[in-house]
Amino acid sequence: MKAAFYTLGCKVNQYETEYMSELLKNAGFEIVPPSQEADYYIVNSCTVTATADQKTRQNIRKFKRKHPDSVVILTGCMPQAFPEDASALDEADIIFSNKNDGDILKLINDYNTKKGKLVSINEHKKGDEFWNCKITDFNERIRAFVKIEDGCDRFCSYCIIPKSRGRVRSKDPEDLKKEVEGLAAHGIKEIVLVGINLSAYGKGMDYSIADAVNICCNTQGIERVRLGSLEPDHITDEIINALAENQKFCPQFHLSLQSGCDKTLKNMNRHYTAREYKELCDRLRNTFDDASITTDVMVGFHQETEEDFITSLNFVKSIKFEKVHVFPYSERQGTAASKKGDDVPKAVKEQRAAVMIKETEKIRKEYLKGLIGKTAEVLFENEIEKCVYQGYTKTNLPVRKKSSDCLTGKLLNVKIIDYNDEFCIAE
Repeated sequence: MKAAFYTLGCKVNQYETEYMSELLKNAGFEIVPPSQEADYYIVNSCTVTATADQKTRQNIRKFKRKHPDSVVILTGCMPQAFPEDASALDEADIIFSNKNDGDILKLINDYNTKKGKLVSINEHKKGDEFWNCKITDFNERIRAFVKIEDGCDRFCSYCIIPKSRGRVRSKDPEDLKKEVEGLAAHGIKEIVLVGINLSAYGKGMDYSIADAVNICCNTQGIERVRLGSLEPDHITDEIINALAENQKFCPQFHLSLQSGCDKTLKNMNRHYTAREYKELCDRLRNTFDDASITTDVMVGFHQETEEDFITSLNFVKSIKFEKVHVFPYSERQGTAASKKGDDVPKAVKEQRAAVMIKETEKIRKEYLKGLIGKTAEVLFENEIEKCVYQGYTKTNLPVRKKSSDCLTGKLLNVKIIDYNDEFCIAE
């Protein structure tokens, strides 16, 4: 039997795809790319925006249209957040939610026995424990995402994630230790710790995100450890100081901002002010040499005036982020913000997004230009074309280098000699 996965969304979804993939491989399935013929097509969905839902529906229909005799499976966040909409997709033969990932093999067997559409969506409940999923490889890569946290208790007014992921829960440190040791034994050299609200790892327990980093850094064979997206108000001085003690820790911080305007942050139910955010950025840059700070910025949120946008734009420019992901606000059914309406015209959102992107790209190009002539440590991951290898710096910049020798898995100091919009070039 052949199975193909198509994954939408975040690094947590990518981890969960690897987890389900290993369950099927251990049961005798061959995992193939979604472009190939398969008996089962599994779409692991994202639902953070209406566009993500649209992509999910498009791919479900595409796989059924191209492969009418195959079984099409829908899982992930969309069924969890919108079970009725997901169940209404006639092209999906099996529908289950992210809470049921570990049941994928059982659900396939049940479907094959009953020969009829199967829907299994279990609601997240308060008090749910972390499902001890684990992986042993990451699609034969050098770098692996490791999920250590799930759920979110923040309830930002625009966000559907608490509904699709439930409340905060964390992987036990001993389980993390065993998983990372297994990954190192399979040749993984870099661990990226990920979660839905990663900085909440250990909430209500006697451990924190710094303890998770320590576990990974102390694992033989692991050369680097980095963090996925973080919420800024959970990063304390104690955590910063603990992270700084680890030589293997990569000082790349993706700190979700959303807006540089305090009025908008309050409307979003974000739990910090622009000044508090800046103070955190200053502490990180003062603590870590060559720290890289990247972020997400939303434009056109409910009641955002032109003045509010300019305030946000000026704040973003003042931080001088190494990279900014800019996106217009998209109303999500079922959120607190959806009850207030979407009062910023689409054309205005697009215009503000274009301005924000233009200004932040100027800053990024200046940053990249300043790297020319500098030495950087790069962990090379793969050969992307003949005798050209790509890897990443500690600050997560993609770097390419020509070499007649195999560089995969090697940690090298290189000199940056040029850059483009996608990567740096080294010798």
